[in-house]
Amino acid sequence: MTALSKPSKMILAVAVVVALCGVAYALLTMPDQRTAGQRIGDAIDAFPQGIDKAGKQLEKRTPGERLGDAVKDMGDNIKDHTSEK
Repeated sequence: MTALSKPSKMILAVAVVVALCGVAYALLTMPDQRTAGQRIGDAIDAFPQGIDKAGKQLEKRTPGERLGDAVKDMGDNIKDHTSEK
C-alpha cells in the first residue's frame, strides 16, 4: 500500500467533510414521515408538558425543527433548575 501525499490527504479530508455535511443536511431536512395517528399519539404524550407543546406535535416538521425544539426545551429546563429562587 502506498502512502498518500499531503495534498491527497487534504483532498480526501475535504471530500469526507463535504460528504458528512451532505448526509447531515439530508437527514435534518427530510420530510416528516409520521402518520396522522402517530402525530396525534405524540400530541397526547406531550399534553402534560403544555397545550402548546402538544399542538406542535400535530404539525408536520422536519427532524431538524424537532431537534431544535428539544435543544431549546433542554436549555429552558437547565435555566429553570439553576436559577436562584
